[in-house]
Amino acid sequence: MNATAKIPTVTSEVHRKNIVKLLERASRRHHLWDVFGDFVEMAAIAVSNGVDLSQREPREARYMALMQRYEADEQKLFPQMLAELTMALEFGPDDVLGKVFGELELGNTARGQFFTPYSVCALMARQQVGDGRDLRRLIASKGFITLLEPAVGAGAMVVAMAEALQEEGLSYQNHMHVTAQDIDSRAVHMSYLQLSLLHIPATIILGNTLAAEEREHWYTPAHIFGLWSVRLRRGYALGSDLDQDQQKPAETRQNIIVPVRNQDKLTQLALF
Repeated sequence: MNATAKIPTVTSEVHRKNIVKLLERASRRHHLWDVFGDFVEMAAIAVSNGVDLSQREPREARYMALMQRYEADEQKLFPQMLAELTMALEFGPDDVLGKVFGELELGNTARGQFFTPYSVCALMARQQVGDGRDLRRLIASKGFITLLEPAVGAGAMVVAMAEALQEEGLSYQNHMHVTAQDIDSRAVHMSYLQLSLLHIPATIILGNTLAAEEREHWYTPAHIFGLWSVRLRRGYALGSDLDQDQQKPAETRQNIIVPVRNQDKLTQLALF
């Protein structure tokens, strides 16, 4: 009698737990807090250096300095962590790193660092998006919407907004740009990594939002490949020209571009 072996179901949670196991294995000679920080920074650098050539050399030097802290067998664990994170996010938008951070109890209560649970972020995002009609009007008139997140953490609120847009049939990859900031470097690396893997166009800034401080800028691949530096300086024309253009078939429609103000509050959602 032939018995069919039951194949284990692979989920995002399985990959997340694998990340936890790998982090614990890499922490036998190091503090878990440091290993987690090194992982997200090295992974962020690995992604950034593939697209942001202007900052490649100093970041590559930083990457090599971090990697040299670990022995050869430990170094092999970090690419595995990135692979598990990538596969976890293949199941859809989620705050994987924020959950890992919480599961390992790495929250910095001394600095008032508490990450909002993703379920709460998802509820807030759905309330922002609503039935999507207002956002569709903004996208039709400007081509995209912009989001501002001044305390991004691991990026949970931004990821939840992307998921809410996706549920309404709106492409966050084409029609949403994010400017996010955080005073903590680990948070910047965590959010950059997750937003990059989800292909969310974003600029993430390291610095104190209240003091208008900007120490580092991290541009996601979607930001660079989508030419968002240009798109943010421009917008779609308003008026009769655009109205006539919208009557054309989608495949022949031309984008008419004129300068617009980045601070135009009609096209920006604040997530704080």
